[in-house]
Amino acid sequence: MLIDASTAHRTNLDWAYGFPELNPEQRAKIASSKRIANPGCYATGFIALTHPLTRAGLLRPEAALVASAVSGYSGGGKALIEVFEGDEPHEPWGAYGFSLAHKHLPEMQFFSGLTAAPIFLPAVGAFAQGMVVSVPIHYERDLADASGDVGAAIHAALLSHYEDAHFVTVMPLGEAAWKEEGLLERGAFLRPDTLNDTNHLQIFVYCNEETRTCVVSARFDNLGKGASGAAVQNLNIALGLDEATGL
Repeated sequence: MLIDASTAHRTNLDWAYGFPELNPEQRAKIASSKRIANPGCYATGFIALTHPLTRAGLLRPEAALVASAVSGYSGGGKALIEVFEGDEPHEPWGAYGFSLAHKHLPEMQFFSGLTAAPIFLPAVGAFAQGMVVSVPIHYERDLADASGDVGAAIHAALLSHYEDAHFVTVMPLGEAAWKEEGLLERGAFLRPDTLNDTNHLQIFVYCNEETRTCVVSARFDNLGKGASGAAVQNLNIALGLDEATGL
């Protein structure tokens, strides 16, 4: 059995894509495969947010989406870690990927069910681990049905998709609920590093029915569910173990 962490095989249908929560059949595919492609960290967040909505028929496949994300510098490997942990001055935050051809885009499009890749805006912050991936949605432009309480419908679709997921949790709907439950730093800020050293991923939905807009966000550890944690989860499934073993 081989688990590949590169981008080489992620959209190859001869390999099992290592996001067990993708659909009800994905765990069985991983369990029966000898070749598993571990997802990219950014792609994990984007697919976790969008695939359930296209699968439920809410998000139009031709939706023109943008994905913005910030990751801890450990996602850049040894070279970037050396920059941020060395003695030389460095930027506190930096956007990149200005060619609009990030290596995660093929899997982001393929497994989200979109007909076109999103415009992807990644960034790195001056913190070691953690990640937030966010996707804005315009009701009339991006959704197949923009009637009724759209925010509640989006939230309900995500809740339904992940109701049996051990590692993915859909948080209460809207900023007011997050403040009530103490999910925001100083009542205002969504920290990217809250789930560090875990394999968990949290999904947040916040909408404005007056402006007809919504944002869905995923928070997780780029080295956990975004990398090695996902690999351990996939290994457990492939070996017939409890998927949470060692996690």
